[in-house]
Amino acid sequence: MSPLSSPEAGVAPLNVAVFGAGAVGCFYGGMLARAGHNVTLIARPSHVAAIEANDGLRMQTLQFDERIHLAASTDASAVATSDMVLVAVKSGGTPEAGHQMKPFLRKDTQVFCLQNGVDNAERLRAVLHNTSVSATVVYVATEMAGPGHLRHHGRGELIIEPGPASEQLASALTAAGVPSQVSTNVKGALWAKLVVNCAYNALSAVGQIPYGQLVKQPGIRAIMEDAVSECLAVAAAEGIEIPGDPRAAVSAIAESMAGQRSSTAQDLAMQRPSEIDHLNGYVVRMGEALHLATPVNRALWAAVKLIEWQQQQSHQPQDSNHPSTR
Repeated sequence: MSPLSSPEAGVAPLNVAVFGAGAVGCFYGGMLARAGHNVTLIARPSHVAAIEANDGLRMQTLQFDERIHLAASTDASAVATSDMVLVAVKSGGTPEAGHQMKPFLRKDTQVFCLQNGVDNAERLRAVLHNTSVSATVVYVATEMAGPGHLRHHGRGELIIEPGPASEQLASALTAAGVPSQVSTNVKGALWAKLVVNCAYNALSAVGQIPYGQLVKQPGIRAIMEDAVSECLAVAAAEGIEIPGDPRAAVSAIAESMAGQRSSTAQDLAMQRPSEIDHLNGYVVRMGEALHLATPVNRALWAAVKLIEWQQQQSHQPQDSNHPSTR
């Protein structure tokens, strides 16, 4: 627990586990721990080792650079004592995360999905059955600068689906400096985030370039506009009510997160599998089901998949007799 602050007088600290504590999970878990709540990060061994060796998680944010004291573990059983579990694994790992947690979750524990994509809560519910699972829309720019070292570039607000403890989590996060609200239209908000991700993530990944520079390159804004139009057409056909002005939101990201590379760009830079199947790839699959063409999203999805394939091939033995093409 951080000595800097504590929960409001008369309010018991929350017991929170963060399952899949990478950049996103470390930010929200760290902010709750800094405010005096009991937080356990369930993370990769390298992060856990660094947190234990250095007496906490280093949080380098726009407002402070501090060492935050909290618990860390590599074991899924660490969720057993938690009132709430924040799931922050990559979308491809959602079902497996559910299976790992399931034997240890209490019946009254609420699970929150802090993930990209629009269907992670549904996929977790299919595994966890009797557990309350709430979708959550995340707006934050973060990265792991090294093991046990979080760097925050901006924003952090959350929109949370109603559930037994949703208001409690929203209040705790807001008091911790993370503006959060509970909304009955989380599905629409998830799609609003998906539209932004489909506009930026693949292009930022292909170019390995931050958003502010990305939009200045020739032809990029036109490609983004086409991708957005396809997303909105699919959402409309699905009857999704997207709040606000999605096109204005896409445009604003280049300024509010000018120095940020997408999570997909970070994944490819680290040669890790990306979430592109759950971003542009999801729009392509939905378009096919609805008989709507989504050629720009398909091209962006395919470009990232090609890079992933190339990275996989680089780790495999090469056949010296394979002919080359020039």
